[in-house]
Amino acid sequence: MKNFQKYKAYETVEMPDRTWPSNRLTKAPHWCSVDLRDGNQALETPMGLEQKLEFFDFLVKMGFKEIEIGFPAASDTEYEFTRALIENNLIPDDVTIQVLTQSRGHIIQKTFEALKGAKNAIVHLYNSTSTLQRDVVFRNSQKETIDLAIYGAKLIDQIAQDYPETNFRFEYSPESFTGTEMDFAAEICNAVIHVWQPTAAKKVIINLPATVEMATPNLYADQIEYMCGHLNNRENIIVSLHAHNDRGTAVAATELGMLAGADRVEGTLFGNGERTGNADIMTVAMNLFTQGIDPMLDFTKIDEVVEIYETATKMSVHPRHPYAGQLVYTAFSGSHQDAIRKGMEGMKKHPDHWEVPYLPIDPMDVGRNYDPIIRINSQSGKGGVTFILEQYYSLHMPKSFQKDVGAVITRVSDEMQCELSPEKIYEIFNQEFVDIRTPLKLIQYRTETVDPERDVLTIEAEIEFKGEKHFIHGEGNGVVSAFCHAVDDFIQMPIDIIDYRGHSMELGTNSKAISYIETKDATGKRYYGAGTSSSVGKSSLRAVVSTINKMLMI
Repeated sequence: MKNFQKYKAYETVEMPDRTWPSNRLTKAPHWCSVDLRDGNQALETPMGLEQKLEFFDFLVKMGFKEIEIGFPAASDTEYEFTRALIENNLIPDDVTIQVLTQSRGHIIQKTFEALKGAKNAIVHLYNSTSTLQRDVVFRNSQKETIDLAIYGAKLIDQIAQDYPETNFRFEYSPESFTGTEMDFAAEICNAVIHVWQPTAAKKVIINLPATVEMATPNLYADQIEYMCGHLNNRENIIVSLHAHNDRGTAVAATELGMLAGADRVEGTLFGNGERTGNADIMTVAMNLFTQGIDPMLDFTKIDEVVEIYETATKMSVHPRHPYAGQLVYTAFSGSHQDAIRKGMEGMKKHPDHWEVPYLPIDPMDVGRNYDPIIRINSQSGKGGVTFILEQYYSLHMPKSFQKDVGAVITRVSDEMQCELSPEKIYEIFNQEFVDIRTPLKLIQYRTETVDPERDVLTIEAEIEFKGEKHFIHGEGNGVVSAFCHAVDDFIQMPIDIIDYRGHSMELGTNSKAISYIETKDATGKRYYGAGTSSSVGKSSLRAVVSTINKMLMI
């Protein structure tokens, strides 16, 4: 990268007395979706009428009360969509549609014609104010730029009188606000405010767009705080944000702008918009949700949001997209999986307060379930494998057993170079640890107590070893001990039981039991095996046999 010298930091305001860093967000802003205008104009193939109608209906169901539906004077499609919403009574009484217009007479006139019959509407006026736009594109002075804004504001106010059936509200955007001198931005906004004369009953929206994201989010916050302090009639002004994502920080800029005093946020679902996109309104809303703030938008069925977005825009939501990506509630890392498993277990102690490592929200709150939280590949460890076997198959292994099973599953995934499904994990677990019957197989057994006070009993077992049947005998303080002594006498293999656990695999009196055995041989090497049966005693002996067979195979 050799050409960085031709770029420079762009700063339009100095705010040494800024207050926004000490502020805290306590409520959701007014939301305005611009998916159907700013988002739609950025698509390779813009939405057709039916798609726009369906998308509008979905935005309403999500809870948006202000929706920018288009630029009616820009094309017949935009005009027809506006008329279709109004003439077919598709706009709920508590929803306000918003339309965009330049400060040009015929465009403003056609905009009002498109809105005829609407109950509530916002007319959004804009003109470019940045030094670059003024000097290079329009070659306008500051005065000419202000005159253009005043012209449009007066004409809008005048024409609105001809449509008394509509409750009009007005919005003004100094386009390319972030590239505008702040004193000039305040001057032109105040000129428009003077024309519209806002009141408590009819507030004016001053929208401050980062049309191009030119600096760090904190500078945008400084600019917003400056404007909040320099707008006339501030108590009757709704300060609105409209951040683009050229630097990849539109969400951060929006959040800091809210801290700086903004009342309203314009954005799109998943950040669709020109170039790198707009502020992702879903992410901003869900970020509030994670802080215990009602976002006033409904994302409880986030997969439906993804589906309609992808269908309408022909674009895909990235699998790592915050809150909505297919992999964002999934952990492959072993240490992450172990922490999540323990966190989920800990949630039983405080179910009303979500606190799980690596999961900032409960996936159930956005319509996901717990099944894909932990997925197993070569990066996984015992924690993830343990979680899968516990959640899907009610297997509760001892800690040392978990480590050995995790190592086996990780090795298989590494060899196969793929993720392992829960079914495959369970299959490997059974193959490697459960009811292993070769070269030694237990056919049947019976026990007899010889010393009740010391729990001493004898065992006589019929086994098959390398294809031949034998009867073996042993004595010990319990069935497992007695069987181990019998096997040792038969094949001269000392078996030291380190740990023995068992539990029912399902509810009910006819449930199956599983036993886990950890043993070590004469060299100290440890082996792990499991056995299942409707009989607890038989499951424990089958576990011992599984372990012995692993020792014999070594």
